[in-house]
Amino acid sequence: MRVLLIHQAFCGPDDAGGTRHYELAQRLVAAGHQFAIVASSYSYLTGERRIRQSAIPGIDVRFAPTLSGLHRSYLHRILVFLSFTITSVFTALRTMPADLVLGTSPPIFQAISAWVVAGIWRRPFALEIRDLWPEFAIDLGVLRNRILIYLARSMERFLYRRAQHIVVNSPAYVDYLLKKGVPEAKITLIPNGVDASCFHPENNGEAFRREHQFEDKFVVMYAGALGFANDVECLLRAAADLREDRQIVFTIVGDGKELPCLRHEAESLRLDNVRFIPAQPKRRMSEALSAADVCVAVLGNIPMFRMTYPNKVFDYMAAGRPTVLAIDGAIREVIENSGGGLFVPPGDHRALGEAIRKLRDAPELRKQMGINARAYVSAHFSRDAQARQFAALLERTCKG
Repeated sequence: MRVLLIHQAFCGPDDAGGTRHYELAQRLVAAGHQFAIVASSYSYLTGERRIRQSAIPGIDVRFAPTLSGLHRSYLHRILVFLSFTITSVFTALRTMPADLVLGTSPPIFQAISAWVVAGIWRRPFALEIRDLWPEFAIDLGVLRNRILIYLARSMERFLYRRAQHIVVNSPAYVDYLLKKGVPEAKITLIPNGVDASCFHPENNGEAFRREHQFEDKFVVMYAGALGFANDVECLLRAAADLREDRQIVFTIVGDGKELPCLRHEAESLRLDNVRFIPAQPKRRMSEALSAADVCVAVLGNIPMFRMTYPNKVFDYMAAGRPTVLAIDGAIREVIENSGGGLFVPPGDHRALGEAIRKLRDAPELRKQMGINARAYVSAHFSRDAQARQFAALLERTCKG
């Protein structure tokens, strides 16, 4: 079986960001399949032009030329998406025809590219939903124009109808699609997960701590995107509440559109207990997370975010670190079922600070939570098991 994935934000081990598709593709190739990927020539996380990464054995990665300036403005962001929608089609058509074309959303525009390529080749089109666009944008207030909302929802319905099969990465998305009229037989849940073997809980991150000069500190780490939806401002407010505790340092590892604003806010509040660290390639995330005593996951307090399974939480768990989770809903169930962290209400910086202080004062609790988290994610969210499920699904879809 030969699979083509069109994914503007695809990340390999040399990139910063989630590597779900790289890890699944690796395993499909090891099982004897072929996997080609069309990605953007610019990093989705940092907005920087990508240097052609080291070869990924068995995976044919092609970069489609794309407009730069992803984080310049919302309008320019749409133009960047649209440019990839066009160039990705031509780049894809220069690869060997696939047995199946896989589109992924968001951004939803690239799924149109996958549908077009599948139509030209007369091959099945499968669709993966990683976030519910446009509903997230509407709930956040980013998308307000009624005409644009109508067009966006029309595009969403169009893709749901045209896809031979739909993959979702959160159990809550299944209910959403059923309410949209998508037949249950057309939906498969392959949740976000992790390759736990890439993380080493026994390490203390000494080299990373020394590199960033917080060897003797209690390290609270956020690692991920710095966008409008992520509500990292809540973490800064918690840092302001705990500024008198000189032992605690907040480390924000990542990049995104909101980074300049977050830096400005930290400077305005004179938060000398906050460190901003550039986004790390995936191959260094084990080292970075090993340096953390506690990890934090935050999102904006909107109803739609109750449905998400954020990638970063699974990495935190595999690294054997307790999570302070300021996200309600589906991912809260994972943390609470695992015994791998503490939940606090989204947007409540005081509760977030109190949870961090509680874990700072309870080393045995932190250790046990880390053990619980690692064991749970290894048992229930294994990338190996997900890859077998993914391969079987694609084979069934190819056969019609």
